[in-house]
Amino acid sequence: MNTCRGGRRGWPWALAVLAGTIAALAPGRSSAAAPPRSSPLSGQVEDYIGRLESSYRDVKTLRAEFIQTYVAGGRTRVESGTVYFARGGRMRWDYREPEEKLFLSDGKKLMLYVPAEKQLTRSQAKSSEDARVPFRLLLSRLNLHRVFGRIEFADQSLKPEPGNEVLRALPKHEDESNYREVFMELTPAFDIRRLVVHFADQSSMEFPFNAIDRNVQLNPTFFRFTPPAGTEVIDQSAEDQR
Repeated sequence: MNTCRGGRRGWPWALAVLAGTIAALAPGRSSAAAPPRSSPLSGQVEDYIGRLESSYRDVKTLRAEFIQTYVAGGRTRVESGTVYFARGGRMRWDYREPEEKLFLSDGKKLMLYVPAEKQLTRSQAKSSEDARVPFRLLLSRLNLHRVFGRIEFADQSLKPEPGNEVLRALPKHEDESNYREVFMELTPAFDIRRLVVHFADQSSMEFPFNAIDRNVQLNPTFFRFTPPAGTEVIDQSAEDQR
């Protein structure tokens, strides 16, 4: 199921960890011990991550405007719209450009509806490799150090907006990872301004976010969808997605 249309397989796992750790929106901190601080700078990174987690403890929903850019083999695809997240693995991506479409997760199933094609594709969230799937973990508690080998400040890498910070995370085992590095740009209020993933094959995926609102009122029915009459419904298994 290549619902990203220009997306790729393999990288979503890395972004899942990144997105979940950035937000750290479940109550409380992880009990896993942090690695030894080898320098004052590494201590500063640990302190920054701790403050980032604390700022999201009581956040239950998020809304933002996004731009999704995928670059590979000299080709670029850009899409944009509004995205909503809620605890329980729920998310809703309302695409406006270059075509209208809806990508929805109720925490268990994924749905992609393309009005122009009168088609709805459904799959299991856990088995999907779609590019947007990792973001459903945005309101979950994850441990950054459990997955990444090194985390550091990298303010010179993305040319961030004044006052923003940039973190760079590297995989623990490069030979077992499909990505080379991930970057996240955060505002002074710890809003996620931008996520960037660079892959081993020189391709990249970037998500800038704007107009970010926390704890917006969202009715549970907002993450449900009933297709119009006459819609072709395609149910995909894990095997179909490979």
